[in-house]
Amino acid sequence: MQEVIIEFVNNYGYIAVFLLIYIENIFPPIPSEVVLLSGGALTVTTNMNVFGTIIYATLGSMVGAITLYLVGRAFTRESLISILNTKVGRKLRLKPESIDKAQEWFTKYEEKAVLICRCIPIVRSIISIPAGFARMNLIKFLILTLIGSLVWNTILVNLGALFGEAWENALKYYTGYQYLVLGIIAIIIVFLTYRVIKKKNSAY
Repeated sequence: MQEVIIEFVNNYGYIAVFLLIYIENIFPPIPSEVVLLSGGALTVTTNMNVFGTIIYATLGSMVGAITLYLVGRAFTRESLISILNTKVGRKLRLKPESIDKAQEWFTKYEEKAVLICRCIPIVRSIISIPAGFARMNLIKFLILTLIGSLVWNTILVNLGALFGEAWENALKYYTGYQYLVLGIIAIIIVFLTYRVIKKKNSAY
């Protein structure tokens, strides 16, 4: 996939950056780091420039985020409960109360959640769905998404421009960052799980 992405960006420049980042927001497995780093590298060898690459990447991020926001907004509590009552929902072992707790948590931290998650691999795209489901104010959502996307895109595009044709060497820094973030998330999940179990045991 990496070779296809590089060739597409090389052939179609800014438009390719926009389309690939948009698709990446809808389908997270597409590696945005490859798009942004290779796009940044092309600013050294083509007529593309860093500013234009960041702008088109951010536009792609915004359109993708709005798409998923609207998907999340299309769901209601009742529609999600009906999904949980299906065979697939029962296998996930999620209860209607889980929806209420998730919505309550997001409403409490919505601004921080959107801003911070826009700089975290994978969840940077998915966060748009709970934002829509929680009926987060659209203007506020767009502003926070814009800020987070600009930070993410600016860092990676400039990193690609810094490394130039050796941009693939920058992937190891991104991979290190990714592992660090995922490690922190794993620690938080373990800690929260421990607290929940401890709380339940103390109740008996």
